[in-house]
Amino acid sequence: MVYIALLRGINVGGKNKIDMKLLRQTFEKAEMNDVVTYLNTGNIIFSNLHLSKEKLSSILEEAVYNDFGLQIKVLVRSVDDVRRIIHAIPLTWKNDKDMKSDVMFLWDEIDEESVVEKLVIKQNIDTVKYVPGAILWSVDKKNVTKSGISKIVGSKLYKQVTVRNVNTARKIYELMQA
Repeated sequence: MVYIALLRGINVGGKNKIDMKLLRQTFEKAEMNDVVTYLNTGNIIFSNLHLSKEKLSSILEEAVYNDFGLQIKVLVRSVDDVRRIIHAIPLTWKNDKDMKSDVMFLWDEIDEESVVEKLVIKQNIDTVKYVPGAILWSVDKKNVTKSGISKIVGSKLYKQVTVRNVNTARKIYELMQA
């Protein structure tokens, strides 16, 4: 089975710095196969035939701690999980000079539709959609400062998501299919 490991909060603002080449080696040492990293923000595609997502998360969190001394949350999703999320993103959504569109991957503990009720969503500004495993959020760049998206930062909920823009999420899915 092909998986993506999404590491939360590495190489952001100079904190929790991890070299992707060394991280790939950590995954290989933890007996993950076909390991590929994408960007510098903790996106690692790999395969494993024997372990559950939960067990993989635990093993990888421990491996990252052992090799780098960092307690980093690792969210593992299968190619099928990611396919469902990607197919739910409207084709018109992008991350560019005109639009900001993100995928907030949810930890299992909060993965339910009611999580949307905990968000500050500005009518006629934010477009928010729940899909199992993620919250999809889009806003015109001209309205980003009016958007409720920034209100999530620093909240309890924010610690239970890891965010990728839709361009990155689509590329991850493409790499998982390769």
